Amino acid sequence: ALAVKDPTAVERANLLNMAKLSIKGLIESALSFGRTLDSDYPPLQQFFVVMEHCLKHGLKVRKSFLSYNKTIWGPLELVEKLYPEAEEIAASVRDLPGLKTPLGRARAWLRLALMQKKMADYLRCLIIQRDLLSEFYEYHALMMEEEGAVIVGLLVGLNVIDANLCVKGEDLDSQVGVIDFSMYLKSDDDIGGKERNVQIAAILDQKNYVEELNRQLNSTVSSLHARVDSLEKSNTKLIEELAIAKNNIIKLQEENHQLRSENTLILMKTQHHLEVTKVDVEAELQTYKHSRQGLDEMYNEARRQLREESQLRQDMENELVVQVSMKHEIELAMKLLEKDIHEKQDTLIGLRQQLDEVKAINMEMYQKLQVSEDAMKEKNEIIGRLEDKTNQINATMKQLEQRLQQAEKAQVEAENEDEKLKQEYVNKSESLQKEFSQKEKQLLQLETDLKIEKEWRQTLEDDLQKEKETVSHLRIETQEIINLKKEFLKLQEKNRQLKRICQDQEAALQELASKLSESKLKIEDIKEANKALQGQVWLKDKEATHCKLCEKEFSLSKRKHHCRNCGEIFCNACSDNELPLPSSPKPVRVCDSCHAILIQRCSSNVP
Repeated sequence: ALAVKDPTAVERANLLNMAKLSIKGLIESALSFGRTLDSDYPPLQQFFVVMEHCLKHGLKVRKSFLSYNKTIWGPLELVEKLYPEAEEIAASVRDLPGLKTPLGRARAWLRLALMQKKMADYLRCLIIQRDLLSEFYEYHALMMEEEGAVIVGLLVGLNVIDANLCVKGEDLDSQVGVIDFSMYLKSDDDIGGKERNVQIAAILDQKNYVEELNRQLNSTVSSLHARVDSLEKSNTKLIEELAIAKNNIIKLQEENHQLRSENTLILMKTQHHLEVTKVDVEAELQTYKHSRQGLDEMYNEARRQLREESQLRQDMENELVVQVSMKHEIELAMKLLEKDIHEKQDTLIGLRQQLDEVKAINMEMYQKLQVSEDAMKEKNEIIGRLEDKTNQINATMKQLEQRLQQAEKAQVEAENEDEKLKQEYVNKSESLQKEFSQKEKQLLQLETDLKIEKEWRQTLEDDLQKEKETVSHLRIETQEIINLKKEFLKLQEKNRQLKRICQDQEAALQELASKLSESKLKIEDIKEANKALQGQVWLKDKEATHCKLCEKEFSLSKRKHHCRNCGEIFCNACSDNELPLPSSPKPVRVCDSCHAILIQRCSSNVP
């Protein structure tokens, strides 16, 4: 009941039944036809229409730039990525000139897949990848459900049919896909032809069996040919290797005779050489013991000097901390001085007091710098002594290295000779084996002695490296002290410059004070004159055509200047009296009679 109510399930069942009928009818009609099928064959056309409806079922609507698009070319194009053999079909479909729509490309793809007899394989690869199909189909589509797998299984039977379809000249874009149900209705002829269909099916089964046997025989023949070729090649190689091996055996026998004759001579030489090396090693051990005592004394002296230098370094660090704190105080005082310079006369007294404090601090810093320079001289002398001692130690280490290299060379030669003798004289008498065992013990003793010497040498090199690091640290500290000294000199120069600026500003303030006092006196005189000349009326511009003092006519070069108080008008040549005011950046012109400020006015004859 639920299946009947679900419309999508009904659609899937109907499409599956139609696919069964169309595939069955196509196979039966093709077998009765007995030739290769053309594109005009009606059952074949109906089969493509049914397959198109099956692929379109549940297809998602994809939004394009201009409209909504719903085509089966998208999922069929995926087959190219999943099945590499389908690349040829996809490329040929894209290269067809007459196809303009995706639906036409999909119809051409179905026809080419049928001609290749691989339509079932391609669609099976597509159905397996459900996650990729979900981008194109809804969850209830035929290709997403079990009906799709059934249809793919039915398509395997179409491999019996041979089709020769012309896709290039056919108009696949404008075809209308309508299912003709009249082809699938039963008739009386169909009932009478069942026996014939049974015979045809038996013949088809025999044909398929013969084709499969032919394929298997071809594959076995090709594999057998490949095996024969590989066996012939390996046989020729083995014959060549046999000849080479025989020649090598003859050469090895001759070399064996020569080596046996040479081994007797090498035994005598090695015995004599071992006796000589024993005497040399004993002498070198005695000299090494003496040199080791001297190196221990040198190492103790270097440790004592390092402790003294570490104490001096701590003292210097404390002094540096004090100097850095004083430097910060100086910087703060300089900032305060720069701010206070721009203030009024009241702040000058405070600046002088701060300058006195800075002078006292500078004297203390200078004294401390002298003390630090004396300490630096002492450290430089100590560093020179340490460098001399390190040079001596390096010379002794070079001598020891040379001796060790000689001993190592002798040991390597003895080891090489022993290894050769062991490999070549394993089958000799027991007396020779005892002698070799004794010599090996002696060599082991020598190796242990050499290892002990190498360890002592490594410890001495580590100590020397530590001393070099301490010397480099001391040099860095001296460089920092020199940099501090340069910074202190720069601060002294800045202090001198600030003092000069303070002196210049004090002089400028004194000059401004004198000018202000003069301007105040002149302003008082002007106020008194203004009180005396109150009540007078300004002269009109039209009436004032000539200057009152020089009696010349006003023009562009001789402009009018009007007095605020007395009302007199003068030219710019006659009104040369200027007075500086604190409120204006330029001096102003003053009347000759009342000493009031003149106002520039346009003359009447000038626009």
